Amino acid sequence: MDTNAAGGRPARESQGKSQSRSRGDVIYGAIDLGTNNCRMLMAKRAHRGFRVVESFSRIVKLGEGLGASGSLSQDAMDRAVEALAVCAQKLERRRVTKLRAVATQACRMADNGPAFIERVRQETGLSLDLISPEEEARLAVQGSLDLLDDSFDAALVVDIGGGSTEMCWLDLAEWRARGGYPDAGRPGIRGWTTIPLGVVTLSERVPEPAGMDAEARLAWYESLKAEVRKEMRFPKGARRLRPLFEAGRAHMVGTSGTVTSLAGVHLNLARYDRNQVDGLWISSDEARAACDRLSTKDAAGRAGEGCIGTERADLVVAGCAILEAVMDAWPVPRLRVGDRGLREGLLLNLIYPRRKRGRRGRKSRGRGKSNARAAS
Repeated sequence: MDTNAAGGRPARESQGKSQSRSRGDVIYGAIDLGTNNCRMLMAKRAHRGFRVVESFSRIVKLGEGLGASGSLSQDAMDRAVEALAVCAQKLERRRVTKLRAVATQACRMADNGPAFIERVRQETGLSLDLISPEEEARLAVQGSLDLLDDSFDAALVVDIGGGSTEMCWLDLAEWRARGGYPDAGRPGIRGWTTIPLGVVTLSERVPEPAGMDAEARLAWYESLKAEVRKEMRFPKGARRLRPLFEAGRAHMVGTSGTVTSLAGVHLNLARYDRNQVDGLWISSDEARAACDRLSTKDAAGRAGEGCIGTERADLVVAGCAILEAVMDAWPVPRLRVGDRGLREGLLLNLIYPRRKRGRRGRKSRGRGKSNARAAS
């Protein structure tokens, strides 16, 4: 399938002999090792985007118990290394020539994170980049550009992970004035922040009591949201966009398993179908109704939902609480669902790296930071 999410115009191809091999034949790879999942995409360049040739995803629970111990457990590291070894085998079989593999919040938090990354290098041959929360947020934006609707004046991209939640506020009015997607490149990021809570860390901080009645379950859910609110910090640039949110002139993009699962629940899917979920618009009331449907059920009831199952049943309510807390703080009429994010941003930066500005570019366009670090 073609993913038309490129954030800028492709650089012009060199005519030299070194470029004799068609860039359309090159296979690119991206690996995202998160707190809960290990995900990989392999793709070829396509018009303004890429065509996926193979994907891989496995729940590894790398951050299991991290909040209490401060360290990655032996079992968690073993699961992650096993999944990454599978990735390495697939990369070799496909002859991937350009790859970027990243690690996020679990490895940032853990005191043995650097040692684990070195173990991964020795046992699998993969070199993991430990990226910052800022780069993680910007890559999520980069992977979701074609989900932005510039008939709105602002947008908030929310990536609910296992260990943290990244948020980016975008100026769509200015982007629209420059031509919007796909001609205007990347929209202006007016602020970003990270909440040090994701579905794993929040679930472990406020565990689900057994045998709750309806009233107790509601109180537990409210306590989850309260924990999220305590950790929220909003940058000045984002606060300047608040009037647009209050006036209903902004929308949200959700790029995580939480939001895609909620979309599947909203659609009453018997099993998850990316074609029906990715790019779906739902109203804020519909999103909250799906949250209510899940948060009022016990783990067994949630596991019975077609798009949840036993692997997500223990974590999805924490994701609902994070999403609702964000929606409470930044009200929007509509939410767009993205089954994409960091991996797609990594691929796009590999395939369409931003060219370094020369003297003339720096003089005329300033010294602003790029929206996401280009990979090589």
